[in-house]
Amino acid sequence: MKMGRELKGLGPSDLKDTWSIDWFFPVVFTGEPRKFDPTFKGPIQNRGCTDIVCCIIFIIAIVGYLAVGILAWTHGDPRKVIYPTDSMGQFCGQGKLEKQPFLFYFNMMKCASPMVLLEFQCPTPQVCVQTCPNRTMTLVTAFSKPQDWGYYKTYCKQDPGNKPVAQILQEKLCPAYLVSSNPFLQRCFPSMGKKGEVITVGDQEKFNDGVKELDAKDLVAGMKNASIVMEGRQVAMKIFEDYTKSWYWILICLLIAVVLSLIFIVLLRFLAGIMVWVMILLVVAVIAYGIAHCSIKYVSLKDAPGSNITLQQLGFQPDFAVYLHIRQTWLAFIIILAILELIIILLLIFLRNRIRIAVELMKEASRAIGYVMSSLVFPIFTFFLLAIVIAFWGVNAVFLSTSSEPVYKVFNETECAHSRETCNPENFTSSLTKAVCPQSQCLFAFYGGETPYHKYLILLQFYNVFLFFWCANFVTALGQMTLAGAFASYYWAFDKSKDMPAFPLCASLGRSLRYHTGSLAFGSLLLAIVQVIRVLLEYIDHKLKGAENKFAKFLLCCLKCCFWCLEKFIKFINRNAYIMVAIYGKNFCRSARDAFFLLMRNVIRVVVLDKVTDFILFLGKLLIVGLVGIFAFFFFSGQTDAFKGTAPSLHYYWVPILTVLVCSYLIAHGFFSVYAMCVDTLFLCFLEDLERNDGSAERPYLMSENLLNVLKKKNQAN
Repeated sequence: MKMGRELKGLGPSDLKDTWSIDWFFPVVFTGEPRKFDPTFKGPIQNRGCTDIVCCIIFIIAIVGYLAVGILAWTHGDPRKVIYPTDSMGQFCGQGKLEKQPFLFYFNMMKCASPMVLLEFQCPTPQVCVQTCPNRTMTLVTAFSKPQDWGYYKTYCKQDPGNKPVAQILQEKLCPAYLVSSNPFLQRCFPSMGKKGEVITVGDQEKFNDGVKELDAKDLVAGMKNASIVMEGRQVAMKIFEDYTKSWYWILICLLIAVVLSLIFIVLLRFLAGIMVWVMILLVVAVIAYGIAHCSIKYVSLKDAPGSNITLQQLGFQPDFAVYLHIRQTWLAFIIILAILELIIILLLIFLRNRIRIAVELMKEASRAIGYVMSSLVFPIFTFFLLAIVIAFWGVNAVFLSTSSEPVYKVFNETECAHSRETCNPENFTSSLTKAVCPQSQCLFAFYGGETPYHKYLILLQFYNVFLFFWCANFVTALGQMTLAGAFASYYWAFDKSKDMPAFPLCASLGRSLRYHTGSLAFGSLLLAIVQVIRVLLEYIDHKLKGAENKFAKFLLCCLKCCFWCLEKFIKFINRNAYIMVAIYGKNFCRSARDAFFLLMRNVIRVVVLDKVTDFILFLGKLLIVGLVGIFAFFFFSGQTDAFKGTAPSLHYYWVPILTVLVCSYLIAHGFFSVYAMCVDTLFLCFLEDLERNDGSAERPYLMSENLLNVLKKKNQAN
């Protein structure tokens, strides 16, 4: 092989034609350049099945996945996570308790116990009730007033009859007190006052719970210990309420994002060059407007009372609107936006010449999409398949987690040798444990008892997660290979109107499924393995958060960083390998090697050209998100008179705004992913075109005339 291969064609402002890369990348890392082949007309039609072994393994894994689903659906019971469970393991609102949908706790203070985190059930008797109590009273008070006793007995485990108060409390037949409560997630939680105080029992009244006397002040202290949890639940309730009020407006904003994405795609089809520069300028303008708006807010709060407090002094506030009245918040926004603006401007200055070539690639991609218009709706097909994969995984996870039997444990407030041991509620009264610990109870704790396959549940859950990653990556890979095959048909067609297949997208999808299911499974398997390892590392990191071993933390951090980089690298290799498989029909490893060598032979072009197009597409996504986000901010915040009568009244207006921003980005990413795949495919074809052909009459370039002009190349006349 002749040493000193040259990187040609980046234009006068790019690298010179005499610039060689052999001194930096030896031949072993770049491979041999493509040779001219007069019979090559684009994606190979006469091809065979690739990576058959991996295809068979994937099919077996899918069959096993379905078997796991059937096993989970047979033994699982989703009611265990949907409906609350009383102390006897019965579902509130179901069966004979259909008219008693709410779960009531005898002693809510016990729910603040650390054991709740271990056993997922409060160590206190719980009963299903028709309504949550709306009065605050003690058992002693209610027992002495016949008009209240009938109401009080509805919250007992069973009718106490004529038993005295001491015996009722000792046998835990009724709660020692009632606290006015509100239902949340089908459970009764104590009502909160306007400032968050718990409604309390009388100041001096005392009562006996069968173990020790408790003053009402003890109740208040215990409730205040759980006030943080209650406040968090209230925030969650308010957020849920905001979604119920604003969901249709959120959908309207997302519809606007869809329309904007389609408009940009259509405009790129006809005005690619203009639209790219308009996108760049609009992004700069939108960020500049954000800086100006934040600056105005910062100045306007100069003399406002309490605005000069720091964020550190303020601490965490559930009402995020409080932060918008602090000057330091707007100063942080100004700094972040200014840094982002500076980075974008500097990139535009240094990459202005590369952007010209990227614009031509965008124009070529627009023409390719014009010939394959069905590619614009193809992400819907991919999204539909991903939705099936996610739904199947979610249903399996729920059914697997609820396929265990209920576990009952001994709960006792005094010292007991059998405390926390498993028990059987049916014969607990006559058991030895009850005789040794007379005040103990056998209460439902959690689901996890022995089943015919209980010891394999963890493995089944792991298999469920692993197959989820594998199938999700397979669906994504199928979409990438299908689009790559369709766009490659466009590039290598000498006469676009005659040489292209009638339905390029359907033809490419058929080739991918018929011949290359194994290659798709191989690439997605590699990615799934790395992703599962990353999930395990995150789990280990979560478990070791309280550890003091600095070396272990450092090692774990390095592993997480390495596997993150490995995942990005595999995604990059897979994407380009699928393009080569779609064109040449070779197996995954051979295609990945060819793609890697082709990119290494043109490493400078990859850095300064392909990534510039990615940057331009990112600006397009950023612009759509910015436009929709600005509209959502003015609409939901009510700061514009035009929307004051229309916008819903919300507790936290940032909830729908953040939802709109995230979903708008996903929508824009879905549409622009077609463009990104088109550009990547055309880019590899463009590199091979430069290697295969020289512009002569026998070996003409197949790229567009505009791209030839930018590269200062031309085809010789016949």
